[in-house]
Amino acid sequence: MNPHRLAWATSIQYAEIVAAATLLAVIFTKESRKIPWTRETIVLTVFIIWMLITTFFAQIPDAAWFKWGKVWKVMLFIYITLMFINDPKRLQILVWVIVVSLGFYGFKGGIFTLQTGGSYLVLGPDGSFISTRGEIGTALNMTIPLMRYLQLSTPNRWIKHAMTISIGLTIFAVVGTSSRGAFLGLIAVLFFLFMKSRGKILLAIVIAASSFAAFNFMPAEWKERMHSIETYEEDASAMGRLDAWEFAINVANRNPLVGGGFEMTAGRRAAHSIYFQILGEHGYVGLGLFLALGAFTWMSASWVKRKTKRHEEMRWAGDMAAMLQVSIVAFGVGGAFISLAYFDLIYHFVAMVVILKVLTLNYLANPEKVKAVGQARQEPGNGGRMKYGNVDIGP
Repeated sequence: MNPHRLAWATSIQYAEIVAAATLLAVIFTKESRKIPWTRETIVLTVFIIWMLITTFFAQIPDAAWFKWGKVWKVMLFIYITLMFINDPKRLQILVWVIVVSLGFYGFKGGIFTLQTGGSYLVLGPDGSFISTRGEIGTALNMTIPLMRYLQLSTPNRWIKHAMTISIGLTIFAVVGTSSRGAFLGLIAVLFFLFMKSRGKILLAIVIAASSFAAFNFMPAEWKERMHSIETYEEDASAMGRLDAWEFAINVANRNPLVGGGFEMTAGRRAAHSIYFQILGEHGYVGLGLFLALGAFTWMSASWVKRKTKRHEEMRWAGDMAAMLQVSIVAFGVGGAFISLAYFDLIYHFVAMVVILKVLTLNYLANPEKVKAVGQARQEPGNGGRMKYGNVDIGP
């Protein structure tokens, strides 16, 4: 969320302070620190090791090692997530943290777009993963499915209404970025959201109303920019992307195993695509690992959805798995046009699918013994609080 970027003292490294406190807690906690080793976590580990190897052969060593110093810290916290988000209650809290953190920008950005008539751009906080319009647009697209999950899982009608409003405003915010990549990602998200979600009629109404209103609300300049998708040969920005992709391919062809290493262009040009970014920086091996990680995560989410379909008490897991798949689609489509390959959110989604898979396996092994699972429901006399099995997770 980077809230400090919106106020004062923006140069203070709050993330490092929080990270240090978290690592101390990890060291001194008495909780189990087991990492679930699945095909996803194995591929992720190999991918991280491969990125380290390619850094030794980087074309611009200083820039590459500096970037590696950032990337390994991001990946470290994915393993911490895997270690300690180990029950439905904590997993649900993680979803709420993501939705509130990024949903803030969707809510605010949607209102801003409405206030300004779409004449100004929706941007993210400076100095963050999501600072540019394409990056914030893709991040918001990745968040919409989790809003839908909370809408499906909560028994609290006020939260349901809040999520409905948030989805609508976030659609406006994505449109307000004027990012063509984010717009294509939004189309993909809304399509898959409809295909993979329960309660399609209400969802279709919300999607249709928000999309129609947003499209007709935006100024002519926005419509002209979106229309340029069809005539990309005439657009300098689009042709620049094609040139950057060709450059990444050429680097990979010269160094097919290790690529050019992190920051192979040292600021001269961006890759403008997660796929070509990985290809150029880590070679064909790195790209293969990156794609394998995505494919395995998708398949595991499908497995969770399939295995929980006939278990009412595990319906929440199937819903979350389906919505995480839609979030992966958002990253895959929107990321095709921006350099966001190391965005921590997508790797947290990988971890969340792994956790869902482990929880589902535990449940199927002994349904009676696993208590902290079940569909979110409202019980009489509990003040509208949500519970998973016998686990109270709050309003």
